[in-house]
Amino acid sequence: QAELVESGGGLVQPGGSLRLSCATPGIAFRLYAMGWYRQSPGKQRELVARFMKDGGTNYADFVQGRFVISKDNLKKAVFLEMNSLKPEDTAVYYCSADGSARGLRTYWGQGTQVTVSS
Repeated sequence: QAELVESGGGLVQPGGSLRLSCATPGIAFRLYAMGWYRQSPGKQRELVARFMKDGGTNYADFVQGRFVISKDNLKKAVFLEMNSLKPEDTAVYYCSADGSARGLRTYWGQGTQVTVSS
């Protein structure tokens, strides 16, 4: 089975909202620092938001308070609530599970497309 499974992407108008979800059926959720990254055509993959090893959160500058990362330890899932979406937010969004603090590998989901367009 896939370790990480994203869902919730789609087409939304500028100013709209989307909530991305990442289920983690294939990993021991509590051992990993979860995060969201994105990649636009012709650009490198970049951080959107992540949980730090100390439990805090870290957001990219371009988020500017529009996105919120959250997680549900019982459901073993991580979420990205995205508001006030802009056309430049259009990208494939990837869920990641970073196990480096415990000497474990990093896992990536298959990605979910987010398109912001009128």
